[in-house]
Amino acid sequence: LTLDFYKRNYIEGLFLSSGIIRSPDYTMEQLVEVARALREDHGFKGYIHLKMIAEADPLLIEQAGIYSDRLSVNIELPTEKGLQSFAPEKSQSTIRKTMRDVKIRIDERKDEDRTRRKSGSRRTHNNAPSFAPAGQSTQMIVGADGSTDADIIGTSTKLYSGYHMRRVYYSAFSPIPDASADLPPIAPPLLREHRLYQADWLYRFYGFQPAEILSPSTDGMLDLEIDPKLAWALKHRDWFPMDVNRAARAQLMRIPGLGATTVDRLIAARRQTRLRLSDMAILTKSIQKVMPFIETLDWTPGALTDSENLRARYAPPPQQLALL
Repeated sequence: LTLDFYKRNYIEGLFLSSGIIRSPDYTMEQLVEVARALREDHGFKGYIHLKMIAEADPLLIEQAGIYSDRLSVNIELPTEKGLQSFAPEKSQSTIRKTMRDVKIRIDERKDEDRTRRKSGSRRTHNNAPSFAPAGQSTQMIVGADGSTDADIIGTSTKLYSGYHMRRVYYSAFSPIPDASADLPPIAPPLLREHRLYQADWLYRFYGFQPAEILSPSTDGMLDLEIDPKLAWALKHRDWFPMDVNRAARAQLMRIPGLGATTVDRLIAARRQTRLRLSDMAILTKSIQKVMPFIETLDWTPGALTDSENLRARYAPPPQQLALL
């Protein structure tokens, strides 16, 4: 299937995963063999993301990294308590050990490559192949246990800093028939998953610390009605309004409605001219969201920034509940 779809340009790569068959080692052997056959027997040059089984022999993990672009092992749930409640056959210490082993191997290969480049030598067919050049990722389920968004963000932060994760994925819990009575009978709002991804983005690319992202919350949960950057801005109005002609990039990244690309375009534009509100309207489609938080050559929001009903401008209007 992979080769057929790849030759027809239907796909660019393969995500390979499996439940455990017979034993962790047996299953991991099968996964590695598929990746090896694609690479060596069929000359497959596409992307391979291979899901590891934490309990498998480290040698199999080593082989998996040689044939794959990215490796991943799921953390499953944010806390050890949650994992023991719903998946007692799994252990976060085992999962984290596998993550640590992969990180060490990736770091070793990067050091080897750096040393080779400094010496001026080139990689030949005799050199060891790259090990998981696209790094590793993981995934956790949201809403299956009582973990708060603060728990989830805290776990993600440790994974990024401790294991150099390329990505932490969040998957909203989905109930199935005849499941454990301890599991929630209904799924969490999909918007919760979306807000976690937004918070993740703020931490990874916008310079926000977890405590800042969670500062508007009193119960450890992100606001579902407004995005976390806007929630932070409304909580910290003393930062605003911000002069877009003077503010540093790190400050501009905190303005609701401005993304990284827009901020870079803004900085490039202000090198040529002093920005007016009309210029900002060209730079961003979210000008109405931006206006209460900025100053330009011809615009200042005045009392709008501190307005009591500012949040209501962005939150969705209340809806009448349906009668069952």
